[in-house]
Amino acid sequence: MKISSTLVKAGFGAGLAMLACGAARAQDASAAPAAQPRPEIKAIGDWSVRCFPVESPSPCDMYEELDDKNSHQRVLSVSIAYVPSADRHAIQIVVPLGVSIPKGLVIQTDNFTSPVLHYRRCDRAGCYVEMMLPNESINSLSHSGPDAKIKIVADSGKPFDLTFSLNGFTAARDAMAEQAKQKAKAPPPAK
Repeated sequence: MKISSTLVKAGFGAGLAMLACGAARAQDASAAPAAQPRPEIKAIGDWSVRCFPVESPSPCDMYEELDDKNSHQRVLSVSIAYVPSADRHAIQIVVPLGVSIPKGLVIQTDNFTSPVLHYRRCDRAGCYVEMMLPNESINSLSHSGPDAKIKIVADSGKPFDLTFSLNGFTAARDAMAEQAKQKAKAPPPAK
C-alpha cells in the first residue's frame, strides 16, 4: 500500500501539533495530584505565558481564556505553542459543544482571515482545533488588533463570533518563543 507524501506530512504535522499542545494539556494534569509542580506563569497584556516543568519539545505556550460572566463556564480558550526544533507554531482552540463540526472555525482580524480550521476532536469540555499554524499566520495576528474573532457555526446553523483580545499578543509570543528555545528538551525515550 502506497501512502501519499501529503498524508505523511499531514500526519507529521498532526503529531507535532499534539507534542506542542502537550504544554496546554499539562494544565489539566496539574489539577490532579497536589505533588505536580506548577507552571511558571507571566501575564503579558491579556495573555498568559506559561512554561511547564516537563521535558517537551515545546514546554511553553501563550494562553487566553474567555469565561461566561454569569455561569463562569469557559466559552473560548486559545493556546499557541512554539516548537523551536521545527521553527513552527501549534495552536489549540477550544470552543463549546454544539458547534457544527463540518463547518469548522475561522480566525478573523482587521487584516487577516484564516482558512477554515477543522475540529480534531470533541469531549465534554468542548470541541478542539489542534494543528500546526504557519508562522505567517502568527505574524499576521501580531500585526492585527486590537481584537480577533473566532467565527463558529452552531448545530442550528446560526453563526457566532467569539471575540478575544490581541492586547499583548506580540510581546507574549516573543517571550513564549524565547523561553521555549531555552527550555525545550526532547522527551525521554519510552520504556
